[in-house]
Amino acid sequence: MMHRLFLFLSFFASLAVAQGMPVMELTAGFHRIEAEVAATPQSRAQGLMHRKAMDSQRGMLFVFTHDAAHCMWMKNTLLPLAVAFMDANGRILNIAEMKPHSEENHCAMKPARYALEMNAGWFAQRGLKAGDVMGGIERAPRGQ
Repeated sequence: MMHRLFLFLSFFASLAVAQGMPVMELTAGFHRIEAEVAATPQSRAQGLMHRKAMDSQRGMLFVFTHDAAHCMWMKNTLLPLAVAFMDANGRILNIAEMKPHSEENHCAMKPARYALEMNAGWFAQRGLKAGDVMGGIERAPRGQ
C-alpha cells in the first residue's frame, strides 16, 4: 500500500513540476507555439524528460543566461524532438533532429541565447530553417 502511495505521489509531483513552468506564445510565420519556459538551472536540467506525449503546437523554450554554443542531449527523454538554436533576437541559427534516449550532443553552431524544442520534424514540416526569426522572443524572461 505504501509503495503505491509513493508511486502515486511521485507521478503527481512530476506532473506538477512540468505544469508549473510558465507558458508563453511564440510565432513562426503564421504558426503559433505554446512554449513552456525553462529559464532556471532546474527547469533547463529537467527539460522534457520523461514526457510521453506533447501536443503538436506545444514546445519548450530554453532560456540561457548568456550567448554560447549551448548543447542539448536526450538522456531520459522519451519523445523524438527537434531543437532550433536561436540568437538573442530569435533568429534561428541551426536546427537538429534528436533521437530519444540518446546521449549525443546537439550544439548551436554559433553563440545562442535560446533553444526551442518541438516534436521531431516540426520545423521541417513548416519549412522553417536557419535565418528565420521566431516572433515573441522579446517577451521571454531572462535566464537565471
